[in-house]
Amino acid sequence: MDATDPHLPTPRPAWIAGRAEQSDQTLAVHHPYDGDEIAAVCVPSPEQVERAVAAAVSVVPRFRTTPAHVRAAALDHVSQQLRERCDEVAEMITAENGKPLKWAVVEVNRAVATFRIAAEEARRFSGDLQRLDTDPTAEGRLALVRRVPRGPVLGIAPFNFPLNLVAHKIAPALAVGAPIIVKPAPRTPLSALLLGELLAETDLPEGAFSVLPLGNEETMRLVEDARLPVVSFTGSGPVGWQLMDRAPRKQVVLELGGNGAAVVCADWPDLDFAAKRIAVFGNYLAGQSCIAVQRVLVDRAVADEFVPKLLDAVSALRTGNPHDPDVEVGPLVDEAAAERVESWVNEAVGAGGRLLAGGKRDGATVQPTVLSDVPHDQKVWAEEVFGPVLVVSVTDGLDDAFAQVNASQYGLQAGVFTRDVQVAFRARAELEVGGVVIGDVPSFRADQMPYGGVKGSGFGREGVRSAMNDLTEERVMVLTGLEL
Repeated sequence: MDATDPHLPTPRPAWIAGRAEQSDQTLAVHHPYDGDEIAAVCVPSPEQVERAVAAAVSVVPRFRTTPAHVRAAALDHVSQQLRERCDEVAEMITAENGKPLKWAVVEVNRAVATFRIAAEEARRFSGDLQRLDTDPTAEGRLALVRRVPRGPVLGIAPFNFPLNLVAHKIAPALAVGAPIIVKPAPRTPLSALLLGELLAETDLPEGAFSVLPLGNEETMRLVEDARLPVVSFTGSGPVGWQLMDRAPRKQVVLELGGNGAAVVCADWPDLDFAAKRIAVFGNYLAGQSCIAVQRVLVDRAVADEFVPKLLDAVSALRTGNPHDPDVEVGPLVDEAAAERVESWVNEAVGAGGRLLAGGKRDGATVQPTVLSDVPHDQKVWAEEVFGPVLVVSVTDGLDDAFAQVNASQYGLQAGVFTRDVQVAFRARAELEVGGVVIGDVPSFRADQMPYGGVKGSGFGREGVRSAMNDLTEERVMVLTGLEL
C-alpha cells in the first residue's frame, strides 16, 4: 500500500527509538470476522530499522544503570493506562484478532498484571550474597552475584495474544534495563503500537524501545544482526527452530506451542464441571492458544457418562460476531487458517475418526468440533491444531492415560481431573510437560508464574521473573579480607 495516497486515512506510525514516525510503505490490517480493513500501519524503511538498532545499542550503558524506580514507574504507567482504557483496548484486540470481546477484556487485564508484576520485579531484582569460606582457601571472601542485561533484545510476538504476549516481551526487558525492539505479528500490530504510544509517555531514555511492523525477510535480518544478542520468540515450532538455526551464537528464547491434554480420572466426582471447563478452554479463542485443550483422555469407567456431557457443553458455546459480548467462539485469524483446520478434521474422519459435533466452516469461523476414535498418526491428534477441535480418547487406567499424554512432541501443560493426591504427585513426576494443573484444565498462564515447557514447546519460560533471568547473565564481584 502506498502511504502517500491522499484518499487513505493516516496510517498508524511505527515507533523508532521511542519516537513515532511515518514511512512510505504501509500494511493493511483486516478484521478476521468480515475481512474489512480496519487500519493501516507504517512499515519502517531499512534506514528507520537501522536507526532503531543503532539507538538500542547506544543506550545500553545508560539504560543498564537507569535507577530501578524510573523503570518501574514506566511499567506502572503502562499498567495503569491499560486498566483505564480497558474497553477501548479490548475492542482493538477483537478488531485485529477476532477474539471474542469477553476474552479480549481478559487479555487486557492480564497485560495490566504483566506490567504491574514487572514493575514490582524491577524494584526487587537485585542480586545475591554468597559466602565463600566454605573452603579454607577462600576464608574472608564474599561474593556479590548480580544479573545484568545481555544486551539489546529482539522480541518477536505472535497474533493470538497481540497485547499480552507483546507485554511479555517488553515488560521483562524494560524491568532489567535491556533495550528492546519488538516485531509484532503482521496481522495484529495495533496492540503493540499502542504499547509504544504508552511507553513514549514515560521517562525511559531514547532507544529503550522500538516497535517495528516488519515482514519476514526484514525480521530475519534482525535475527542475524550481531548487535542484538538476545532473540525472544513466541510462535510456531517450524519458525522457532528456523530462528535458532539463523542465530546459533545468540541467546535464543523460544516458546513454541503445545498440544494440550486433559485427563479425566475415574475418581473425579463432578463430570459436569470437567466437561464445561474442557469445552470452554478447548475453544475459547477458537482454539488459537498454545495451552488450549486438544486431546481429552477419559477413563473408560466414566467415559459413557462423560462424553455426552462434553458434547452438550460444546454445543452450548455460542459462535458468531466476536463483538457480541455473549459470543464465546469467534473466527480464526483468517480464512486460510480455518480451511487448514477443516481439512485436518476431514482427514481424520476419512481415516476412521468419528465426528461427534461440529466440523463445519463458514469463512474464517469453524464450529467447535469433537472427534473420537481418531488414529494417533492424524494431524488433529499428533500436531498442534490451533483451532476449535477436541479429540476424545478412552483410556484404560492411569498408565495408559499418562503414556498417551507423553506420546507427543509437545509438552507445554496438561490438566488432570483427580481428587487423589497420590495421583496428583504421580502426574507431576511422570508427565513430560512444563506444568500440570490438578482439578482443572490449563485455562490460563499466570503472568507471575514460570510457564513454558519441555520437548517441542521450547526452552524459554515466559513468566515475568523467568523471562528476566533469560534476558540477563550473572556477574560476580568477590570481596576479600572480610570477617564473616
